[in-house]
Amino acid sequence: MEQNELKTHVGKRKRYKRKNLLTSPGTLTYIGPEVEMKTKVRRIRYNENGVSNELVKSLKECLPAQNGEKVTTWLDVDGIHETGLIEKLGQLYHLHPLLLEDVVNTEHKPKLEFYDAGYLFITLKMLHVESSSPICISPEHVSFVLGTDYLLSFQEELTNDIFSPVLTRLEASAGKTRRHGPDYLLFALLDIVIDNYFIVLEQLGDALDKTEDEVISRADDFSLKDLYALKRELTVARRLIWPVRDMINQLIREDNTMLSKDIIPYYRDLYDHVMQVIDTIDSYRELVASLVDVHLSTISNRMNSVMKTLTIFSAVFMPLTFIVGVYGMNFDNMPELHSRYGYFYVWGVMAVVTVALILYFKSKKWM
Repeated sequence: MEQNELKTHVGKRKRYKRKNLLTSPGTLTYIGPEVEMKTKVRRIRYNENGVSNELVKSLKECLPAQNGEKVTTWLDVDGIHETGLIEKLGQLYHLHPLLLEDVVNTEHKPKLEFYDAGYLFITLKMLHVESSSPICISPEHVSFVLGTDYLLSFQEELTNDIFSPVLTRLEASAGKTRRHGPDYLLFALLDIVIDNYFIVLEQLGDALDKTEDEVISRADDFSLKDLYALKRELTVARRLIWPVRDMINQLIREDNTMLSKDIIPYYRDLYDHVMQVIDTIDSYRELVASLVDVHLSTISNRMNSVMKTLTIFSAVFMPLTFIVGVYGMNFDNMPELHSRYGYFYVWGVMAVVTVALILYFKSKKWM
């Protein structure tokens, strides 16, 4: 399904009705855009010796490896709109109903939660730039369940498989991903999401540079709606990315037994990347605010310049208007009216007054 079909029009973010209100907690109700394609479940099993990749045809194929096999199972679920399928997967892995409720709710904010049953749950947003004029960010709901020997990943059916680069690496060679367990696989998938934040920020930065040039070069006909659109998208990005910092900070705590000690440094690197993203977003937001001030001050300065010019013209014509008014009173006893050269004298006086006023204004640097 094309991303453009998910919005009513560019620049206006669509909100989805919460159909799970007033229902029992743990009731699975999909909240998100309508999706026509069926959910696809892909099972990837791998270790250092090899990897298998196949689409699941039966839910029995979704279970982790049995008989003590040292194999990591990655179940990639592409499409969260079929709540019946999600519920059955949750039953196979004994997942909490409230966890599954968060999986199918695309409006849910990013979070991390540890469960006593021996698994942890992460949900966050993958960001895509849907439109470039005005720029519009489209979030994609992504969730993970990390167990001792398995990883479940859930993504919306909005774009192509966002985790395909990791799958390509798995199939290419027995690298770090195949040598480590599901905790490293989770890092690799989170790294894909966070790297995409940098791609989105680059596009936001390009849009900001273009807008900055327009603010400076054509302030008269520039519309503030482009700046406010950028500010809105930066606010959305910050709101969705900021919780990821705290989530990764929780993951790298020393009391977290879900991650191997040799994997912790990779998550620390993720934390640094998220901090870079947040710092960049904050700097962009400050730049947008300063551009608004620059635009408004430029318009104000040009208006002041126009008003100054009009004021100077008014000041020059005020004495001329006075002179013309005096000699337009048609009284019989005005001696200048009967002077042979009175008309030329008046023009001379007005010319002298005009030149004198202009020289005075220039001496004061008012023009």
